[in-house]
Amino acid sequence: MAGGWKKCLFLIGFRLICLKTVKNDERTPQIPTIDQAYSKISNSITVEWATVPGATSYLLTAEDGDTVIETMVANSPGTVTGLKAATLYQITIRSISAAGRSQASPPKQAKTVLAAPILEVSSPSPDSILVQWEAVYMAIGFSVSIMQANGLGRIWKENTTNTSLTFSSLDAGTLYTIKAYAWNANGIPGDDSTCNQRTSPRAPANIQVSFDSGALKASVSWTPTEGAFNYTVMALSGSSERSCSTTFSSCSISSLQCGTEYLISVLASNDAGSSKSSSAGTLKTVACAPGRVMIQEDPPGHLSVAWSNVDLGDYYVAFVKSDDGWEVHCNTSTTQCSFLSECGFTYFISVFAYNKAGQSPLGDVFNYTTAPCCPSDINPVLVSSERVEMVWSPVRGAELYETKAVAGSNVVECNDTAPACTLSALECDTKYSITVYSFSEVRGINMSCRSRFITTGPCSPEIINISKDAFSMIHVHWRSTNNDATYTVTAQGEKGLYQCSSTGESCTLGDLPCGSVFSVTAVAETQAGWSLPSYSMPLETVPCCPTGMTVTQVTQSVINVSWTIGMAAQTYVTVLESHIGQSKCHTHQSHCLLGCITCGINYTVALKAISATGLTADCAYQSYSSNACCPLGVKLYRLGPNGIRIYWQASRGSANYSTDLYGSKGIFTCTPSAGLSFCDVTEIPCGDVYTVVVSPVAETGLKLTFCPKKIYSVTCSGSTLGMVIYRGKRNDTVSPR
Repeated sequence: MAGGWKKCLFLIGFRLICLKTVKNDERTPQIPTIDQAYSKISNSITVEWATVPGATSYLLTAEDGDTVIETMVANSPGTVTGLKAATLYQITIRSISAAGRSQASPPKQAKTVLAAPILEVSSPSPDSILVQWEAVYMAIGFSVSIMQANGLGRIWKENTTNTSLTFSSLDAGTLYTIKAYAWNANGIPGDDSTCNQRTSPRAPANIQVSFDSGALKASVSWTPTEGAFNYTVMALSGSSERSCSTTFSSCSISSLQCGTEYLISVLASNDAGSSKSSSAGTLKTVACAPGRVMIQEDPPGHLSVAWSNVDLGDYYVAFVKSDDGWEVHCNTSTTQCSFLSECGFTYFISVFAYNKAGQSPLGDVFNYTTAPCCPSDINPVLVSSERVEMVWSPVRGAELYETKAVAGSNVVECNDTAPACTLSALECDTKYSITVYSFSEVRGINMSCRSRFITTGPCSPEIINISKDAFSMIHVHWRSTNNDATYTVTAQGEKGLYQCSSTGESCTLGDLPCGSVFSVTAVAETQAGWSLPSYSMPLETVPCCPTGMTVTQVTQSVINVSWTIGMAAQTYVTVLESHIGQSKCHTHQSHCLLGCITCGINYTVALKAISATGLTADCAYQSYSSNACCPLGVKLYRLGPNGIRIYWQASRGSANYSTDLYGSKGIFTCTPSAGLSFCDVTEIPCGDVYTVVVSPVAETGLKLTFCPKKIYSVTCSGSTLGMVIYRGKRNDTVSPR
């Protein structure tokens, strides 16, 4: 009896298997046959096949030995993208219907075409363009063509095995379009690259130069050059350089130096570069005014005027004019002139140099007094906050000068035989009445000498506070007693100099670079001049923020936040916050692990950079949604002879799930429809142990890998209904282990 029972079981199993095979043949779609597979673009292969009845879609698979890329398409032809260039792939296709998917078709090989060369173009000369590229994998040659971008003219095409090519005999200043592609050993072309390049312009011609001696300005004109965007005119000498730029065909160079010979040249430029310079020859400016003018009265009644020789001076004219209007001049090629003079007068002397360009600029005007009188040309050569230095021309018969500065009850005096005086210990930002009296033993003090008013330089401000507002603006406050003064605050550090100005007692410094240390000073300016700088105060800006921040979930309750290093930042504080709580990490590293994360919750990630002195920069705020929770209550139930239904309890929030069963006879995967908490796996072999994982699927399509795994045993039991017997008992469920 025992033997008959076993035989019966075998026969029953055989009938069931036969019935299953017949049923599967009716539902499974046919295996497609690939007609052809070819590549027209370096990152894709197109496949054509005959339509399979009942198939709703097709799964294309491309394998190159290292990677497998799959693409779902609706019908033929279909294209697999994301491939590597110049790579041989094995292509298979499966048909898919509501009943499942077919077996893979017989493979067909296809190779992607070559990648396009990456071009670098330049114009080394007005009539040529240099094209360069890096070697392309599997390429044995390249084709490069060039034509005018407007479509006019001929097309040049060259084939080469090198990685550079120069096209010559081109039109200057013209925009060209360059196209290049590589081909393989079979002569099959790959992707092409296209770019535009303009040739540089030719040098300007017909340059004309005119000189304005009064304004020390040169006007330069030329004939426009084809394709030139801009022109630069250069005036070069051994000691100076002047230039002007324009988009027109003329330009004026101002502020030329006197007594200088310049070389004038013009060059044209566009986005491809500059032409060679066109020289227009040399330009000689007017001579400078003669210096070191010496005036002497020897003997009395004779004035001798002498001066130094100047460059480019052909001859000189000295003018002497007395204070009663009498005027005389002398014209000489030497450096000296003599004039008759009378005592008791003041003479004004000036000297000019001349050449073909014209008259020199006006130099210093000197005066000479032949008899004592009140000084009339008092010049303060230095005015500071507490000192005034004054000079004047000697006057007729003067043996002693008395200088007096008066401001209310404050009186400062200076007596000297020289026509100069230094008044010290003055009060800053104070208006003084200053009078210079001439003295002689014969006449005494000339009390009719007129006074002049001189205001001393402003008082130095005192920086009392440096503050920073919420917008990272630096506010500097100072204390000062000046009237009508403008204050300039300077912050100087390794990264440069920054300034702000104000007529009040504060100003704001903006755009200071982060992670820097500055020395801050303030000075005052009035019509009288500048004050001494204040005592400096140090200023440190907040550390620089990292340029990027990345949040990665490690486990269901732990995330890793990483960032780049910020300048001057010593430590970082990372805060993860939501409506249910907060998690914080303080570290000196560039990453941090934050735990106690609740799955399926929206968080805000904040990052702060802190310097060694405690300055804090609020750097970044980023929204982060933790991944959905792993489902609970995973259970398996039998569906017919060879079907399994996996149930679970959905986690917080809405999520898509994916179910994987790993067994010795294969891997079975199913994805439920959105909103369902169960999934059916059909045609699963019994008599095996399976590891079951139900994982949420992120928005990116990636399955989470940290959900727990459960092991189940699917047993086979004999009956006419195909039930599975587990451990000698009839059981319609799948037993967990």
